[in-house]
Amino acid sequence: MNTIKFDKKNSLVIAHRGISGLERENTCSAFVAAGNRNYFGIETDVHVTADGKYVIFHDDSTERVGQDHLEIEKTTYQTLRQLQLTDIDGKRGRSDLLIPSLEEYISICKKYEKVAVLELKNRFTQEQVWEIAGIIDSYSYLNQTIFISFELENLEDMRIKYPNQTVQFLSAIYTEHMISELAKRKMDLSILHTELTEERVKYIHEKGLKLTCWTCDEKERAEELAGWGLDFIETNILESI
Repeated sequence: MNTIKFDKKNSLVIAHRGISGLERENTCSAFVAAGNRNYFGIETDVHVTADGKYVIFHDDSTERVGQDHLEIEKTTYQTLRQLQLTDIDGKRGRSDLLIPSLEEYISICKKYEKVAVLELKNRFTQEQVWEIAGIIDSYSYLNQTIFISFELENLEDMRIKYPNQTVQFLSAIYTEHMISELAKRKMDLSILHTELTEERVKYIHEKGLKLTCWTCDEKERAEELAGWGLDFIETNILESI
């Protein structure tokens, strides 16, 4: 197994949940695999546990990638850390496939000099948003972190304490009203790639926004998007030539 190479032109490529086409998503193995390859950044998701710790996981519960059903935000950190995740073939057996902590993710990004693209899952409290940023700041890595979220309030809370922090609003749909509102807030956009056309990309850039698309795994489509001048392309399996 290997990545699929494509011509990224001037776009920067982000590994979605690590290289989740090769390794179990959102594990240290997936992050290290991305660290050892030609990626600009590594995207992932952060949740808060029942006892106030921050772990790297996408879903609200563990069943899809861990067989056992544990609700992330209702389970303690220690219990979650004991769960062995399945490999991408759906089978257990690898002791390295565990739910990472936020600190482990940031440490890997810093070691391999990859930009951290961190999705704030669900709605955090303002204090939690600031605590997450504070943990990353303790690694001196805020300047190399992009915060993304479907919850606009998470990003607004981030900007209260960290007014210059790079943030991107996540959306699965495109509207010109949304673009105008983000431009007012000086927030960038991360959007489902099927919502984009060349004209829309041009309009977004004219409004002064940087643009990420997710999650593109087809070489021809990625090269089309790169040709339109996207700033970032997020992918599970593609890698720049």
